[in-house]
Amino acid sequence: MGRLAYAAIDFESAGAAPGETDLPVQIGIVRVDSLFGEEECFTSYLSCERGIRRSATQLHGITSRHLQNAPTLLSLWPTIKRLLGGCVIVGHNLATEWRFLRIFPGHGFSPWLDTLALARHCMPRQKEWSLNAVCEALGTVERVNKLVPGKTWHDALYDAAAALETLRSIVGSLQLEDHTLNTLRFAVKSRQSD
Repeated sequence: MGRLAYAAIDFESAGAAPGETDLPVQIGIVRVDSLFGEEECFTSYLSCERGIRRSATQLHGITSRHLQNAPTLLSLWPTIKRLLGGCVIVGHNLATEWRFLRIFPGHGFSPWLDTLALARHCMPRQKEWSLNAVCEALGTVERVNKLVPGKTWHDALYDAAAALETLRSIVGSLQLEDHTLNTLRFAVKSRQSD
């Protein structure tokens, strides 16, 4: 498990009213060629066809001003493909990431490791499962702060780094580095683009 390549990903969104489709406004990816290897970080705001809902801005602080001159998600395909290709994709509750990556039909990114499922299984006494609560319990917040200085929760790059540090902490504390990914099969899915 320790020798596999991993890419942690997170999106922040514009928010959606009932009946609307949610749209991504920021992407963050942290890739490592081995679990405890050196990190390569990528983040970008994303252009959005409509305004950001006030509730979303209150959560992540992203406004329409941040999106001026931002690239489209489609235009970032070469970078996203390079960073996610050949990796175990990591994220905390990956439904949003699956949904937004459907823009790239047949992308083939797989397998997917959900740190929410991992934390629920490996930390049964934890009372709250948000990414920041899990990182606080694991003591990884300082490592995340060092990896992506000047960022905070609900920034896509920060949350991607936090998901990676969650995986690193659990694998390290349980001494699973030399095990296969199948050891964490309860948190791993082979998911292709829908």
